[in-house]
Amino acid sequence: MYKMMTPGPSQVRENVLLARSRQFQNPDLDCDFVEYYHDTCKLYSSLLHTENESLILGGEGILGLEAACASLTEPGDRVLVLDNGVFGEGFKDFVSIYGGTPVLYTCDYSHPFDVNDLKAYLEKDHDFKYATVVHCDTPSGMLNDIASICPLLKSYGILTVVDSVAGMFGEDVRVDDWKIDLLCGGSQKAVSAPPGLTMVTLSADAKAAMEKRKTPIASFYANLLTFKGYYEAKWFPYTMPASDIYGLRTALENIKADPQILERHAKVAAYTREAITSMGLQLYPACGYSNTVTTFEVPEGHTAEEILHKMRYDHNILLAGSFGCFAGKLIRIGHMGENAYMEKVQEVLDALKEVLNK
Repeated sequence: MYKMMTPGPSQVRENVLLARSRQFQNPDLDCDFVEYYHDTCKLYSSLLHTENESLILGGEGILGLEAACASLTEPGDRVLVLDNGVFGEGFKDFVSIYGGTPVLYTCDYSHPFDVNDLKAYLEKDHDFKYATVVHCDTPSGMLNDIASICPLLKSYGILTVVDSVAGMFGEDVRVDDWKIDLLCGGSQKAVSAPPGLTMVTLSADAKAAMEKRKTPIASFYANLLTFKGYYEAKWFPYTMPASDIYGLRTALENIKADPQILERHAKVAAYTREAITSMGLQLYPACGYSNTVTTFEVPEGHTAEEILHKMRYDHNILLAGSFGCFAGKLIRIGHMGENAYMEKVQEVLDALKEVLNK
């Protein structure tokens, strides 16, 4: 079995795997499971420093992004899409699918958003129902300052939708303090559970916008309102993936028991970036580095395919290339969750040095 050092999915601790293997209850009929689900959602909210309700959805992280747009977007709504990366731009597709008008605020993909520049833009045009922003855009390793961006957007009456699938628990996320209306997460990144679940956290303002719609939400599975009153009714809109949720709960308890998790990510990331630079490699982006993924440019005389193949088959380590406009140009090392330990990244760095020097 190869060592998975990709920017998601990440490695999974044994206690999470064991939790997923236990006999499951009937989530449709067993009220005890509803309590377990509800308590897991509350634990997730507490770890993100929020009083807002969280929901766990049966689907990979992309489901959360689509559900956010499906539930908020009505035909003709103008939506501000903050675009400085592949996933940042990608939000426009979800907005369009549900009849909205995406307005792209596109910036240099090698730099995080400048909050002062965004403020100047909003002074001229802020007629948007909501705005989307990616916390950590994994194809490039870009980290955006949602602690400044979201309060700025809210000051103009714009709802905030944040994709922190690859950010949360490797980077600080404070939902209430930072005025995040709809936060999207996923099980397979720094949470370090297997892929298959998405988590969303909803503010009162986000719920109100969904409930006051003039048109029905054009989806069932991506309709967040289908969960309204689930706890009181002890009834889910669809059968919950119980085994996945058992694993998620254990992964969240692992996070709760690790008070140094953010410091650990920061140290591992800084070490990795320094080591990559010392090899003569060029980091990407130019600044705004994430603590969950380190990305570097494919050096002259090599190809991404060659490097990835040798890492996988000569050293039994799986790294990732990139895609979209970065396809063939970048290599990505994931150091998030269970990957974010010095001995694990050191093994990657030693192997990478050998591959590049051959």
